[in-house]
Amino acid sequence: MVATLTQQPFSRENWLFERKLDGVRTICSRDGGRPVLWSRNHNDISAGYPELGEALAGSGASSFVADGEIVAFDGNQTSFARLQQRIHLADRRRIEATGVAVHLYLFDLLAFDGHDTTGLPLRQRKQLLRKAFDWGGVLRYATHRNTTGEEYSAHACARGWEGVIAKRADAPYRSGRTTDWLKFKCVKEQEFVVGGFSAPGGARTGFGALLVGYYDRGRLRYAGKVGAATASPRCVS
Repeated sequence: MVATLTQQPFSRENWLFERKLDGVRTICSRDGGRPVLWSRNHNDISAGYPELGEALAGSGASSFVADGEIVAFDGNQTSFARLQQRIHLADRRRIEATGVAVHLYLFDLLAFDGHDTTGLPLRQRKQLLRKAFDWGGVLRYATHRNTTGEEYSAHACARGWEGVIAKRADAPYRSGRTTDWLKFKCVKEQEFVVGGFSAPGGARTGFGALLVGYYDRGRLRYAGKVGAATASPRCVS
């Protein structure tokens, strides 16, 4: 289930609001064996996040399908740039060498103990989700607020969050893009100038990244590198 971008925060009856996390979406499943983390492209990405699989295995639930987000933090903010250091790794020693800790936030429950829950209202699914796992450590429950969307969006942007997801509390879970889930992004803009590029590395050809800067009182100041991330995870969300 994928949220639709909207520009205007709102308040409506039977809607709830969650923090928008800047990470990798994953569907987590288990049917008596080891838990599996699936990407949005239907790839098994469990090997890249062994600590998350271990946390799910020890949570007490032996049969489930849950929807969530894998994140890494830079201070108090979720950072996709930091998470990228883990995305393509599958060797535990290399993973540990990065020093990048990850967490799994679960926000929806699609099945539990052999029962399909997708037809239930979201609020009921979240109630079941909260009771389904032993929370703590790297495994976290994605809390929500029953509040005005305008206030929560302002709260999110003031704290530097990615944004807010608004969800219809009485809606079932349907795969694909939907207007039952809406996202408001906190956007900070800056105009940059391309001043050069770096040499390619690894399998890249041409150039590695663009070197950009910005004008500050008439002087061009270096701001950083801009590159494109390759592939990322998949499942029918």
